[in-house]
Amino acid sequence: MTRFTQAELEAARDHVVPDVVAGGLDVLFCGINPSLMTAATGHHFARPGNRFWPVLHLSGFTPRLLKPAEQRELLSYGLGITNVVARATARAVELSAEEYVEGGVLLTEKVTRLRPRWLAVVGVTAYRAAFGSRKAQVGPQDGAIGDTRVWVLPNPSGLNAHWTATTMAQEFARLREAAQS
Repeated sequence: MTRFTQAELEAARDHVVPDVVAGGLDVLFCGINPSLMTAATGHHFARPGNRFWPVLHLSGFTPRLLKPAEQRELLSYGLGITNVVARATARAVELSAEEYVEGGVLLTEKVTRLRPRWLAVVGVTAYRAAFGSRKAQVGPQDGAIGDTRVWVLPNPSGLNAHWTATTMAQEFARLREAAQS
């Protein structure tokens, strides 16, 4: 993995990380916002310790463990990645409530345009903040965005100690099974 100095990571705050999307995906995964490592590399979930890629594989979404640099391969599996908020930060706590709400509006527009079967927001707190759903829990949500169903997944950040890779993979697998039916 490429090593970055703190100055290089801080400079990455201004980088825009392109979405990995296409119309009609089975599942569009939605992170909270890019980490500084993601912004520096241009690869989603690139921060060491983030469990997104291992959990995606353990849950059966991908036949092998992909590296962040292989993110475009997701499209061949009917999967994509975007974020609630585009601004890169060292930690999600740096985001304002207004950024989440604006991100929810922009995400709704994106989902309406791309029409994935499922939107999977990784992080219940981010989902609650972006969509004003204070009581949302991990799992399928009652509401939809047009024809797109919504599922909230646990945040795969290494900072989320409430979920292990195994228990996260079980929840991701529940989504995979729903998306395949």
